[in-house]
Amino acid sequence: MRKNRILLLILSLLLTAAMLCSCAVDLSFLFEESPKTLTVHFLDIGQGDSIFIELPNNETMLIDTGEDYYGQGIIDYIEGTGHTRIDYLIGTHPHSDHIGSMGYIVRNFEIGDVYMPKISANTKMYESLLKSIKSRKLKINNGKAGVNILQEENLSADIIAPVKLDEENLNNCSIVMKLTYGNTSFLFTGDAEKEELAATKADMRADVLKVGHHGSRTSTTQELLQKIRPRYAVISCGKSNDYGHPHKEVLQYLKKAGCTVYRTDRDKTVTVTSDGASLEVQTKNKSIARASV
Repeated sequence: MRKNRILLLILSLLLTAAMLCSCAVDLSFLFEESPKTLTVHFLDIGQGDSIFIELPNNETMLIDTGEDYYGQGIIDYIEGTGHTRIDYLIGTHPHSDHIGSMGYIVRNFEIGDVYMPKISANTKMYESLLKSIKSRKLKINNGKAGVNILQEENLSADIIAPVKLDEENLNNCSIVMKLTYGNTSFLFTGDAEKEELAATKADMRADVLKVGHHGSRTSTTQELLQKIRPRYAVISCGKSNDYGHPHKEVLQYLKKAGCTVYRTDRDKTVTVTSDGASLEVQTKNKSIARASV
């Protein structure tokens, strides 16, 4: 009888140990790290561009800043995401709807590296920006084709245009940047027009396209979209703007290309998140689209 009790006790201990081992295996997923994400915010700033990017390495990037009355709003938005520094600041070209608030942000926020095309523009706004950059003892890096901004194992940011400058048309001096994270990619085109984009020899394929020049017919063509093959397109433009952006032809091209179009004049701020393998698009009105790439 005593032997039986001892055997039962041993069996009970063995079963308990097996259960504990099983639990340990089952709970191991709790210690796995979640995939790091890249988040791109296409800000609703009316008829202009401003794109804030949270990189998966915990750094940040800001491309353009809209007109000269959006500076504090952009700072508030960035701080609302929990960040207090812009590691990479990019002014695509010296038009007010792209760099109007950049001087204010430079004066009132911590800035790392600055990238702008090496051109001259005789406007008070542009001169004020240059003075602000100088006063903060920041260096302007030449934003031209072939410049690598960031390179890590599965993350890269490369300037692929301008190949050459056209100071007669500042739109065609726009910095065009390709951002790649894992198997996902983004193309930011500033106001680059057909001529500049046609001169670009780099691989332009991207899952997400920031449509050039607010959706103007001077920028986007069917041939260009065949090179890019975007899954999603984001147009930054103001409601009922004086230019008629986005132009009907461009919307038809995008529809024919089979990509989903988002517009800041209708969808407000558009946020695209990547884990390196899939994309999620969310607008201010909470509509969500997801896709693997």
